[in-house]
Amino acid sequence: MPSPKIASGETDYDAIVIGAGHNGLVTAAYLARGGMRTLLIEARSTVGGTAASEPFAGTTVNICNCDHLTFRTTPVMDELRLSEHGLEYIDIDPGQHNLSWASAQQGQGWSLHRDIEQTIESLGQHFPEDVEGYRRYTKAAVPAVEMIFEAASEPPTLSSLTRLAIRRRLAGAPRLMSWSRRSAADLLRSFFSSEAVRAPAALTGPMVWGISPEAPGSGLGALTHAIRHVSKVGRPVGGSGALPESLRVSFEAMGGELRLSSAVDTIMCTDNSVSGVALSSGEEMSAPIVVSACNPHDTFLRWLKNPPAAADDLLRRWKNHKRSDGFESKIDAVLSEVPKLKGFDHPLGATTALAPSLADIDRGAAMMRAGQVLRRPGVLFNVPTILNPSLAPPDQHLLSLEVLYTPFALRGGWPGSNEPERWL
Repeated sequence: MPSPKIASGETDYDAIVIGAGHNGLVTAAYLARGGMRTLLIEARSTVGGTAASEPFAGTTVNICNCDHLTFRTTPVMDELRLSEHGLEYIDIDPGQHNLSWASAQQGQGWSLHRDIEQTIESLGQHFPEDVEGYRRYTKAAVPAVEMIFEAASEPPTLSSLTRLAIRRRLAGAPRLMSWSRRSAADLLRSFFSSEAVRAPAALTGPMVWGISPEAPGSGLGALTHAIRHVSKVGRPVGGSGALPESLRVSFEAMGGELRLSSAVDTIMCTDNSVSGVALSSGEEMSAPIVVSACNPHDTFLRWLKNPPAAADDLLRRWKNHKRSDGFESKIDAVLSEVPKLKGFDHPLGATTALAPSLADIDRGAAMMRAGQVLRRPGVLFNVPTILNPSLAPPDQHLLSLEVLYTPFALRGGWPGSNEPERWL
């Protein structure tokens, strides 16, 4: 039942969503789809956050590496009719090429296809000792991934998850619980002997999260190879920004209102309930529901004013939680031709993961906290124009190179550092 304030229209809006990244856009679009008068507020001049694309030297570049996986397992695209609003995906298979720094020097890598047998065939060319381990891994990991994706479509309650586990006859559930308590590195070592198989999983899991694969509780990061057997890897035609742009069009088509270049100053509370927001301009908008799709530190510690007493424990936890800085860097380069990867002939359209060893990744996590970068860092790179030529003029290509564990506060500072140059 809607609240009396919503039903009677006593407030400016039924719901206000702060932040027009892809999560905020999805939330706002569903609220508007449900008939609620919804306002979406974004501080930047464009929507999309890190899922956006931007113009660069006559091309279109993505803010982050653009491989969409988990989004495509949800019903969002169909329910919000995103294809009708311009979203079209290019399927990428193989979804990823994998190298370790050591195997790259020997010209040895392997490709991760959606089909398990194709993947094993590729793996067996250089790493036959890990073929049986990969079979054991997929038998264990794929049901756990399937359960995660199914759970994402259920309400996040114990009863709904219990019903899901029963419906699946517990397939994947015990392993999901067990793996979530272990370290990703420990799990990967239990299946694979080669760093060229272990390390890329740690790169696309814990390393992308900014934590060590040796950390207890990082175990679900060992599922990243299996995710690519369950979900199709895809890239939107026109760049990653086509996704948030289609969400924006869907939201506005359902009556939602978008305010860009509007920074939030305050989330207001009245009588132990949220009552709206105030912008940095001083303008206030009332609503009985406010959803923040922004970082918790800003939400709880900067913006929330006069919170109810029931929020005290939550606020105390976030006050004691150190705010994390960024830890990934990206280089986009405009090229006159497709580059070649020395010693390899695999096409560079799909993403190549170049991973340090598990020991080096663990060491790199500590170095990052100390403001340093590994000599051989974790790298994700591709030439997106091979598969998505709409991103650049016909005579040009783009190189996308993302480097992980790069501290926001580099020791000695970024100006004058040789870090970005040496990654190339």
